Amino acid sequence: MVLYRYHIKKGRKDMKKCTKLILAATTMVTLGAFTGLAANAEENTVKAGFIFLHDENSTYDLNFINAAKEACDKMGIEYVFKTGIPEGQECYEAACELADAGCNFVFADSFGHEDYIIEAAREFPDVQFCHATGTKAHTEEMDNFHNAFASIYEGRYLAGVAAGMKLQEMIDNGEIKAKDAVIGYVGAYTFAEVISGYTAFYLGAKSVCPSVTMMVEFIGSWGDPTMEAATAQDLIDRGAVLISQHSDSTTPATTAQSAGKFHVGYNLDMTDVAPEASLISSRIDWTNYFVYVIETIVNGGIVDQDYKEHGFAEGDVALTTLNESIAAAGTADKLAEVEAALADGS
Repeated sequence: MVLYRYHIKKGRKDMKKCTKLILAATTMVTLGAFTGLAANAEENTVKAGFIFLHDENSTYDLNFINAAKEACDKMGIEYVFKTGIPEGQECYEAACELADAGCNFVFADSFGHEDYIIEAAREFPDVQFCHATGTKAHTEEMDNFHNAFASIYEGRYLAGVAAGMKLQEMIDNGEIKAKDAVIGYVGAYTFAEVISGYTAFYLGAKSVCPSVTMMVEFIGSWGDPTMEAATAQDLIDRGAVLISQHSDSTTPATTAQSAGKFHVGYNLDMTDVAPEASLISSRIDWTNYFVYVIETIVNGGIVDQDYKEHGFAEGDVALTTLNESIAAAGTADKLAEVEAALADGS
């Protein structure tokens, strides 16, 4: 059983006032020359531009930032970061600025960036534009616009198994009754990405804790630390003994810890901020994708229009380190068993 509630986020920043701050948030890092991928590498060098919705303070964006740095460092290419770019016209402007600055690979990380990246792609046909979590590459049919997303529902399912094992252990130890095995889930929007994620998480938990139920509340934002904390607390007040999330801050984890409850995160390991609450997190490792696109451009190849169906088997989905100090006994072995079954398709 899954219950839903929707919160309307209050207040929006004045976009004009944000413009100078957004431009100030642009970070440029220049590295050595690109070498060693193909005979025509000198002709097809890559300069990469990245557009992020938030900055390093967002768990979602930090996961992308870390992967972008790792991939570009590995490939030895020049790159430019633009952080704090809203899902609006500012994204189009940022994409055009990156193209004008010589970037021939531009990537944006948020769902609402897509239409603005498409607009920029039409204006710069010689630049490869890639977008995470979007849906329109197959309908736009543009040679220089591409979508990408990994099979994160596999990671969500596994994280759900870790949650379910903790809940079942609490039942077996007499800490809670079977009917009290309630998960509270902080969701961003009622989008397919979020729905598939919490569905997989719930099914993973239910596979090892048959009595589990889950409440879902949507905050109407990808990331709002205050709202995320308030929503997590509301779910706890309504009976949740474990919190999970599809939102971009660590406040659901810290709220769970403050309330003496457990937590499962997303994108980053949250045990540093909630060591007595956070069991594990699931994440997409975007490093493989960035390396793939860079190599493809250098080698004069064609970037996949829709990069998808990459999960544990391909190394694009991962779990953070299990918090063994609070995880249920046998969780690590169970996760290894289920991960192997996901990887081999069984």
